[in-house]
Amino acid sequence: MPNVALFGAAGAIGKSVAAALAASGQPYRVVGRNVANLRAGFGADPLAEIVGWDPNDPASVRAAAEGVDTLVYMVGVNYWQFELHPELMRKTLEGAVAAGVKHIVLIGTVYPYGRAVANPVREDHPREPHTFKGRMRKAQEDILMQAHADGRIRATVLRLPDFYGPGVEASLLHGAAKAAVKGGTADMLGPLDRPHEFVFVPDVGPVVIKLIDTPAAFGRIWHLAGAGATTQRDIVAEMERQTGRKLKRRVAGKTMLRLFGLFNPMMREMVEMNYLMTDPLLMDDSALQRLIGPVHKTSYAEGVRQTLNALR
Repeated sequence: MPNVALFGAAGAIGKSVAAALAASGQPYRVVGRNVANLRAGFGADPLAEIVGWDPNDPASVRAAAEGVDTLVYMVGVNYWQFELHPELMRKTLEGAVAAGVKHIVLIGTVYPYGRAVANPVREDHPREPHTFKGRMRKAQEDILMQAHADGRIRATVLRLPDFYGPGVEASLLHGAAKAAVKGGTADMLGPLDRPHEFVFVPDVGPVVIKLIDTPAAFGRIWHLAGAGATTQRDIVAEMERQTGRKLKRRVAGKTMLRLFGLFNPMMREMVEMNYLMTDPLLMDDSALQRLIGPVHKTSYAEGVRQTLNALR
């Protein structure tokens, strides 16, 4: 029977964690609301057990968590429905505790911090979110870590910056990568020249597996930073270098996002998060590396190469 259940496995990070488990020969359970998507993504892997769940049905949540020791939580919601994050965490947590799950790992974001007071940002940086989405992510973390403090379950959070990689469409860099390979104009969020960092998605799974196997990881929050500070302009330049042609760009700033938001709910919800494009927030993951040892980070040049190859 699988020892680990991946809730929200169909997303990019879920696939990375699943790949790391499969590479180590460990059976695992993939859990999601769309069983067809799970079958498409994991049906060919004999190590994967596919389980559907309904987060609004306590019996379904408990059944999806039954028999596993560790739950990795990566459940996503629509960008305009962030109020669901705390609610879904609470329902999943209740089901996991009832099922006897001992450990839970939440894959988190930088949203709960709000604007960076100083860079690089360590785990003890104040959490003072000034956005709705930041407050919802903070509430999600608080629910989980309070359950740990109460002795109901052992919990930890791994916070990630923006990410990219082969097949990762929900990335700031996907439009540029697609245009670099297939032509056309790259739709990007600006400004492009501010310091930023990206984590290469295939690098995440092995780190999550190490956290699961490290008892001292629980009860704390950790950072996994990207492969150093860069800019979107530098990433585009690398794409141009590797493809040998200039990339046409259409860059949307906050004003344009507001205009697009009149017709597109996704664009409307991105307005409040545009501060992450204008005010750098870079992560310090030295605490994580002291805990689990050196972390492999794919260089941006290699990450771009693999991302472009996947689109060819």
